[in-house]
Amino acid sequence: MAKADDFTKYMTELMQSFPMDTAAMQDAFKSQAAMGEKMSKVALEAAEKSTELSAKWTKDTLSKMADVTKVKAEPADYTKAMTDFASASAEMAAEHMAAFAEIAKKVQMETVELMLAAGKEMTEETTAAVKKATAEVTTAAKKATAAAK
Repeated sequence: MAKADDFTKYMTELMQSFPMDTAAMQDAFKSQAAMGEKMSKVALEAAEKSTELSAKWTKDTLSKMADVTKVKAEPADYTKAMTDFASASAEMAAEHMAAFAEIAKKVQMETVELMLAAGKEMTEETTAAVKKATAEVTTAAKKATAAAK
């Protein structure tokens, strides 16, 4: 039976031949985690507000429905009760949909702000990394030149 090669040793040697700054990887992970936390906070706040708004809308609708279910003295009163309910429902729908739109608008603005801040931070980190790499290459080139003389 053929024995499978253990590639762990080969991969370890390969990774050691390409030294990398793990601090940069850790910083990137921390930045991503922080961004995820901020985005989650925005989403959870929006979900909470939407849920509260839905519950309020349901409660308001049920309270208006109570008037419709009451016994009326005249048949025309039932028509009036249904008309009043329909009118109140349309008004509530407009108000609540506007409130949902405000929640969505706030989420959109906060998301754009977070993305812009992340882009700015990424640009700053990239600039710093490029400057550091340039300095290291320049130092290595100077050492190589000095050693060659």
